[in-house]
Amino acid sequence: MIDRIAEILKQVNDVVFEKENNAESFRLLYLSKKGIITQLFDKFKTIPNDQKKLVGAQLNVLKQRAEEIHQQQKELEDNSIQANLKREDSSLPVYQEGPGSYHPLRIVEDRLLEIFFSLGFDLAEGPEIEDDKHNFASLNFAEDHPARDMQDTFFIAEHVLRTHTSSVQIREMEKGKLPLRLVMPGRVYRNEAVSARSNCFFHQIEGLYIDKGVSFADLKQTLYYFVQQFFGEGTKVRFRSSYFPFTEPSAEMDIWAGLETEENRRLTKGTGWLEVLGCGMVHPNVLDACHIDSSEYTGFAFGMGIDRITMLKYGINDIRDLFVNDKRLLSQFSGV
Repeated sequence: MIDRIAEILKQVNDVVFEKENNAESFRLLYLSKKGIITQLFDKFKTIPNDQKKLVGAQLNVLKQRAEEIHQQQKELEDNSIQANLKREDSSLPVYQEGPGSYHPLRIVEDRLLEIFFSLGFDLAEGPEIEDDKHNFASLNFAEDHPARDMQDTFFIAEHVLRTHTSSVQIREMEKGKLPLRLVMPGRVYRNEAVSARSNCFFHQIEGLYIDKGVSFADLKQTLYYFVQQFFGEGTKVRFRSSYFPFTEPSAEMDIWAGLETEENRRLTKGTGWLEVLGCGMVHPNVLDACHIDSSEYTGFAFGMGIDRITMLKYGINDIRDLFVNDKRLLSQFSGV
């Protein structure tokens, strides 16, 4: 066994000069659990006791020398890697970060708020997870109204993800601080399939004005002003009779988009008119549910989709483009 140890020691010493050997292959061959030196130590257990002192000493010399050479190999390889890194720049090109820009939804929301603030409206916000009372019951939704169905609403136990920011109107009216003149932006949720024209979440902004003597004429003049400020002077407007549980009378407001281009004909389905928002006088049942005397106070409300307004303003055809966070898209927008 002494001769075998001497033979292995010579092999180990020669490895230092063999450039094709690397530190890991050396370790596996000699120092691993199945390596040559480990096998020698296993065989050492079987030799006579009178030989163990001499053989053991030689085995320890062999193992120590193998560990030294392994460490030398590792240092040589590390130095070689560092030298290569200094000679060659293997890093990726530096990404040139350009100036940031506001998201188009933020640009449009800020402009909408600016317009309504100029009319004396204040800002109000509320929770996105609502109870049935604020999202449906106090807004005059019947118990069997389709909006309460699972296919229209996301339910979380006894609560819902709000389907409109009208729930904020209820919370503000319940405070009993009159008169009220508020705008309420926020994210809302509908259980709908995602497509180019619809999404399972989107952004709304609603307005509410409650006071003595508020009329439908006040509502129309407010919205006329909004349209001229946002879409431009001279934009034609029309109101169509509609139905919403929380307003009576109710209407939808359209703007004239024209029929000059194929895109306009497609968007307006050949009519030239494009729906922008819904509105109406606050239903007496809603006022009563919020402990506001409907015989003394009246009010109007309106609401529109910020996503839809943004798509109209910038000519974006697919609502999903608003949420991909693609800088190539976002960098195109600077203001309304």
